[in-house]
Amino acid sequence: MGPLPKPEVIFTHESDLDGFLSGLLLQRLADKLFGTKIPLEAYHNHSWRQRDMKEKSAWVADMTFDTRLDREDWVVIDHHAYDHPPKKARLIHDVNKSASLLCYELCKEDGMGSPELDRLVHLSNVADLYLDQDPDFDAATDYAGLIKIYQFWNIYDLIEGRVERLLNHPLLQVLEVKRKVENPIGFEWSSVRVQQISPTIGFVQTIIGNSSMIVHRMLDEQVSPYPVLLYAMRRGNTMMVSIRSKNGEAIKVAEKLQGGGHANAAGATLPRSALGVNEAINYLRQVLNPAPSKNAALQSLENAFSALDNLKLG
Repeated sequence: MGPLPKPEVIFTHESDLDGFLSGLLLQRLADKLFGTKIPLEAYHNHSWRQRDMKEKSAWVADMTFDTRLDREDWVVIDHHAYDHPPKKARLIHDVNKSASLLCYELCKEDGMGSPELDRLVHLSNVADLYLDQDPDFDAATDYAGLIKIYQFWNIYDLIEGRVERLLNHPLLQVLEVKRKVENPIGFEWSSVRVQQISPTIGFVQTIIGNSSMIVHRMLDEQVSPYPVLLYAMRRGNTMMVSIRSKNGEAIKVAEKLQGGGHANAAGATLPRSALGVNEAINYLRQVLNPAPSKNAALQSLENAFSALDNLKLG
């Protein structure tokens, strides 16, 4: 692989630890390669889809590759499935590695590895790929919670952009206690509060605890009849939904909502008309339960008349 082009800006995913580490690692790599600090911008999926791509060169991490990014001197480092192979951009891609691990491998090629970064990237990889059999899984979810709960730029400012400061951060003690105390309570409460969105999709009300871990446990223990579960959260003035499954259905649901993600862990931003949970549920039912076609309605009517005729004949 040839030298990386100098980026005007580095883009990353704002919603999670994987995007956080990816962005900071790429910013550090660019500083070493080009001797200057490249601006870092972070986006949620919805705002990212609406952004105009005006830059002549850029590095993009943890964002699904699409044709908008297929440009000369653009580098995309990602692990989500994509539809169209690149023709102009350089795509560094592996569905079996987190984006932060792919970015870290680039850093290590330039001698920028360290035991601290080894540990942080490992934890990010475990959390983002949801490797729940890994012995560090609980710790990884606590680290991931730093970004989920305290938000991307708050943590960035708190550690002054020095990613090693995340290791053994005092806030992790808060997250460990929350996980041990809140998650069992939240699981019991949420397990009996699942509303049907469609015959295969359930909406999980969450009130306390790590919603993602609670919903994954519900899927593992099959406490509801739905193979796809989703839950909502508020981010500023918008509602977002996270979608979880076990057999690859989550991404298909996300795409219907103009979202994206992984096969079994995806998400989407709801329109501003969905201001609360009830509005979100109504919207989801409308979108995920398409009206039957006219042909289907006529067929149902014909079946009804046929059944009536059979009764008369009988």
